[in-house]
This record gives sequence, structure tokens and C-alpha cells, in this order.
Amino acid sequence: MVTLRYRQGDITQEHVDAIVNAANSGLSGGGGVDGAIHRAGGPAIMDACRELRRTTHRAGLQTGQAVATTAGRLPARWVIHTVGPVYAAGLDQSDLLRCCYTTSLAVADELGASSVAFPLVSAGVYGWPIADAVQQAVTAISTATTAVTDVRLVLFDARAYAAASALLGPAAEL
Repeated sequence: MVTLRYRQGDITQEHVDAIVNAANSGLSGGGGVDGAIHRAGGPAIMDACRELRRTTHRAGLQTGQAVATTAGRLPARWVIHTVGPVYAAGLDQSDLLRCCYTTSLAVADELGASSVAFPLVSAGVYGWPIADAVQQAVTAISTATTAVTDVRLVLFDARAYAAASALLGPAAEL
């Protein structure tokens, strides 16, 4: 059974088996969560991403899919990179957003991870409305078939935390 907790904080400081990165399809680093993870984890993560692009992911990582690399200097063992959909009003891509969570948990299962920290995928520069991003994350995590027992939703700012609190209540553990 999965224990889902949420809190406001810095995902790069989470002591878990795997940290999920809201990556771009080129696995090339960037801003937001992606940039923070690469900066904190150091060059080993980018080196591993380049190797994936050279070998198994020549065309990049498709939206909704996930792949793991080393976590470099992060307090986690692995980084699971997933590519969220870019929000477009009038186009329902919520299934792709939920896939980011379920495929990341499937990769965590393959790795033998029991604890995973997620950011709020697609809710930053990809423009997904925060309240719905929280809803999609919770739906995906709570319905996933996984051996992971500890899932943390690490929310970057007070606005995202308020949205999670409004949906889930003030408790940090569900």
C-alpha cells in the first residue's frame, strides 16, 4: 500500500530512493525542477542523459514516458526523468500527465525503489493549472499498481501547497 505525503520544499533535498525530474524530451537539462536537479546532482546526471540520447533514446523521451539515471550528488540513489505534457486549453491531455506518474512508479519498481519524491509535473513552465495538476498527480499515484510504499509530492511554493491542501486537507500524510 502506498503512503502519499505532500509538503512544500526543495525536491533536491529529499532523502528517498528516487527523485522524479520533470524533464524535457531532449533530456538536456533546463529550468525549474529540471535545472535544480541537474545543478544539485552535478554533471553525472547530464552525462547519463547524454548516454541515453546516444544509445536507447536517440529521439528523446516521449511525453508520459520515464527513464532512470544516476542521482549524482543528490541524497537519492536515482533520478527518474519524465516528460509532462504542455498544457493547452481545450485539449485534454490529463491521461498523459497521469502517465508521467504511473510510468515513473513502474521505473521505480524496476529499480527496486521503495520511496519516490515527485514534483508537480507540468505545473511550472509547461503551464498546467496547479489545482488540476495536483488532482491528476493524486489520482495517478493512488490508483497505480506499484511496490513503492512511500510517495512524496514535493511542492515548490506556497501556491502549490495551498492547492494540495485544498484538495487533500491539511494533513501531510494521506
